[in-house]
Amino acid sequence: MGRLQKILIPFLGLVLAFCFYSARENFKPEMLKGKRVIVTGASTGIGEQMAYHLARMGAHVLVTARTEAKLQKVVERCQELGAGSARLVSGSMEDMAFAKRVVEAAEAELGGLDMLILNHVGKSYFSYFDGDIRHVQKLLDINFLSYVAMTVSALPMLKQSGGSVVVVSSMAGKVGFPFTVPYSATKFALDGFFSSLRQEFSIQNVNVSITLCILSFIDTESAVRAAADVLLMSPAPKEECALEIIKGGALRQREVYYKYALTKIPLLLRDWAAELLDYLVRQHYQVERPPAA
Repeated sequence: MGRLQKILIPFLGLVLAFCFYSARENFKPEMLKGKRVIVTGASTGIGEQMAYHLARMGAHVLVTARTEAKLQKVVERCQELGAGSARLVSGSMEDMAFAKRVVEAAEAELGGLDMLILNHVGKSYFSYFDGDIRHVQKLLDINFLSYVAMTVSALPMLKQSGGSVVVVSSMAGKVGFPFTVPYSATKFALDGFFSSLRQEFSIQNVNVSITLCILSFIDTESAVRAAADVLLMSPAPKEECALEIIKGGALRQREVYYKYALTKIPLLLRDWAAELLDYLVRQHYQVERPPAA
């Protein structure tokens, strides 16, 4: 059995790498030209960069986040970069009614929808779990239930266009990491919901793709501020990450892994040696003193 594993694991890695890099070569920016796209959490970080990439590709972009002033700057930049059009809707995803209004705005202003990119996230702490159940509930509302609400509202338009749902998740939604208990719970929930929904779409012949994006440590301002002093690894660039997410959605990939070696390979190890992976994860944290809440 040990000899068989030594043969199968490298072979499986080669097959996965071939599929991943082959898919990347088929992407063309023209795929997004004229497409109608919602990007949530688009005032900063990965969402902002996705809006700019889409604008360069000539997409019609509707961005949303909490802060209208920041969104207005993103819209102006998208227009400068050549977006087919750029619009904004500001508000909090704690309100399920707001999530629905964003989709309604896309229908009214864009005339339909080709891609729904769910990227927003609620503010959480990077520290030991403090037992605050209300915080977990609030984060579930923002990071999970609003994703469900937006998807449900957008499905009629996406079915009509044969469109795509792109869900921005994290390695923390595949593997248990310290100091991210509430956040990780919401990301695991996304994996369960959208992976199951994908199965149902297949059974029902629904022509809507679902792409789940598994991200490593990215150099967004919030992530670096929270984890840089504790996490012993360099963050990956948000600009490149944003582009890989868009490529994966356009190619209707099942999952996107970024960066690939830091995400996909550990998941292969998880299936064969979970305790070893747990140990390796802990080695990437500086825990002489507890992280600040």
